[in-house]
Amino acid sequence: MKTLISQAELEAGITSMSADINKQLGSTPLTVICVLTGSIILVADLIRRLEMPLRLGALSASSYQGNTVRDILTLDTHLLPNVKGQHVLIVDDIFDTGHTLNEVSKHIQTLHPATVYTAVLLRKNGRREIELDVDFVAFEIPDEFVVGYGLDYQDLYRNLPYVAILEEHEIKQVADPSA
Repeated sequence: MKTLISQAELEAGITSMSADINKQLGSTPLTVICVLTGSIILVADLIRRLEMPLRLGALSASSYQGNTVRDILTLDTHLLPNVKGQHVLIVDDIFDTGHTLNEVSKHIQTLHPATVYTAVLLRKNGRREIELDVDFVAFEIPDEFVVGYGLDYQDLYRNLPYVAILEEHEIKQVADPSA
């Protein structure tokens, strides 16, 4: 595993992104929606840096089902608060192809919020399939499979305090520990 973004770099990037959010949104009350489970660590760190009054909600969005290839997206929205007429910030861990954030944004729009903003920890270069402008991005990264700071491979590595590139032999080892 190779460290891509260190713990100190993560802290600086999240501080910078939160400053941008504070500057753009000011004292506007905000409903922050955590896209589970990958962004839970980011959301915990981010909301402590936001200065406006805020509410917190969550939804689960999953499209990888235990591997590295995108599958059908499933949403579980039972943890969402009422967002009608509210200003909403959707926070996700990574913008890869754009499908997940696009579908989550479309779902939130059906709930009639006042505004919807998006924030991601990582935007992966070269993988975008959906034209969606992300409002707040902490880091641009190369097209590599990354883990740590909430991002996982088969539910492992979320607890790393940094973002690392998971190499092909490590992916195979997790997929088949006897190999």
